[in-house]
Amino acid sequence: MANFTLEDVKNLRERLGTGMVDTKNALVEADGDMDKAVEILRLKGAKGNAKRADRSTAEGLVAAVDNGDGTATMIELACETDFVAKGDKFVGLADRVLAAVAAARAETVEAALAAPAEGKTVADVISEEAAILGEKVELRRIRLVKGEHFSIYLHKTSKDLPPQVGVVLGYAGDDAETARSVAQHISFANPEYLTREDVPAESVEKERAIVEQISREEGKPEAALPKIIEGRLGAYFKQVALLEQDYAKDNKLSVSKVLSDAGLTVSDFARFKVGA
Repeated sequence: MANFTLEDVKNLRERLGTGMVDTKNALVEADGDMDKAVEILRLKGAKGNAKRADRSTAEGLVAAVDNGDGTATMIELACETDFVAKGDKFVGLADRVLAAVAAARAETVEAALAAPAEGKTVADVISEEAAILGEKVELRRIRLVKGEHFSIYLHKTSKDLPPQVGVVLGYAGDDAETARSVAQHISFANPEYLTREDVPAESVEKERAIVEQISREEGKPEAALPKIIEGRLGAYFKQVALLEQDYAKDNKLSVSKVLSDAGLTVSDFARFKVGA
């Protein structure tokens, strides 16, 4: 006769989020010992993690927090399906991971995974929860942003899903409303760098070679080439550098002009999009 009740099965399922059959079988194997059943289920899930290692993680969420000391932390936690991504357990896991990574002020994924969390490491917490969720879960990216103040903008691409796009803007100044608007601009315009000077020289030279080739193939006059090339490089900088971009809410203004008029100076920013 089994040394457990249907209520035991129900409680264990609610605790771990496991299936009815797996939970019942674990309790049978553990002869009703709840702690032993938990270990059996976690071991079963851990073995499943190994099998899932090569699966893709195209879903997930972005989360961020102001650390209150001149830094803010943003993470992307990824999973396999949107069904798991929108579940309370996955969202709760993201909150726990973000708290631990932020507390450690981690600046790399490696440091974040090694950060202490609940008497273990972040890597352990993710692995254990992945075993319960039945999907591959990974901490894909993190970013420690520095600034005097922060505007955090988290955007839902679907009302049924957690935030899929996240922006953290570090800035100095007092106009929080404009700072939020610029954070929203970043979510839409996806700049890679703050200024044109931040763009790696190698990338600039590669773009210069491309626009020069295009200009020559178009038969542009040799004497006019330098000006044409610089003009096209300017268009490139408007694509990749935040301060060069046309402001999303008024394309007659540059982001640099908007910030200047508001008395704001951007020190740093980060943008994550799930799966991108």
